[in-house]
Amino acid sequence: MPHHSYKICNSVTPECPVSDTLYGYYPDLGANAFFAALFAVLLIAQLVIGTLTRTWTFMLAVGLGVFGEMVGYIGRLIMHKNPWSTPGFEMQICCLVLAPSFLAAGIYLTLKHMVLYCGPEHSRLKAKWYPWIFVGSDLGSIIVQAIGGGVAASATNTQNANAALLSAGDALIIVGIALQSVTMSVCGVVILDFFLRRRKARRESKVEAEGTTDRSLDVSTLPNDEHARSPLRFRIFCWAIGFAFFTILIRCVYRIPEMAGGWGNSRMRDEPEFLVLDGAMVALASIAFTVAHPGIMFPPMRKRNKPRS
Repeated sequence: MPHHSYKICNSVTPECPVSDTLYGYYPDLGANAFFAALFAVLLIAQLVIGTLTRTWTFMLAVGLGVFGEMVGYIGRLIMHKNPWSTPGFEMQICCLVLAPSFLAAGIYLTLKHMVLYCGPEHSRLKAKWYPWIFVGSDLGSIIVQAIGGGVAASATNTQNANAALLSAGDALIIVGIALQSVTMSVCGVVILDFFLRRRKARRESKVEAEGTTDRSLDVSTLPNDEHARSPLRFRIFCWAIGFAFFTILIRCVYRIPEMAGGWGNSRMRDEPEFLVLDGAMVALASIAFTVAHPGIMFPPMRKRNKPRS
């Protein structure tokens, strides 16, 4: 834990060495500039593709996520120049904590459409409840993390209550990330169950079709299979969403012990670990969202091709 408050230290001096900051290092210029530029490019791509394909809600969720990441890494660039920078610290702590939750919301927004497309009869949960339950829970985690980030950021402007505010903010951020992790885990179980039930039903239908000349039971004529002309695109989309899901979950699992160790702990001061398990994981998820954008790979999500509920 640093010995000085941000109210006293405004720049690196003999009395306020970089080792006494919360992170204990100068954020790497090259790595953080790379992530800031990457998320800026991804933001532009999301806005362009989202507008052209009219996937408004997905664009809003993922756009906010990549925008938050971009701003967060700009904050770290400011801290590279001055590790004691209050604006830099506030930007990175608030944005890098919150942004992945918006990306997770992007995943949840696709689930209703995927269930309707693949066959709602295979889901134990009605399609309409997917966004309400999972996006709602994700919103709750965002609110808790936002409060925690705000409390932690306010500690940089307070002299006497610095340590107390940082601890309170830390606790709230941990609760928020834990809630996000639980939400993602439950979501993963529900979706896995859905696809297993769907695969079982399709296999049974195929077996029945092989014993009759009734082509209505052929897999290619099953309901909700209008996108069968491009099955490869849909598979790529599903794999991309699954990949993004696991990378964001890895980031959450990393963040919990990192924050639980308290401000200034050894894990929090390990920048390479942060860049790999937080920065790279979120970047990979964002790239997957862009390369396999639902507006291109999964037309049923487009506004003009809205699936029937």
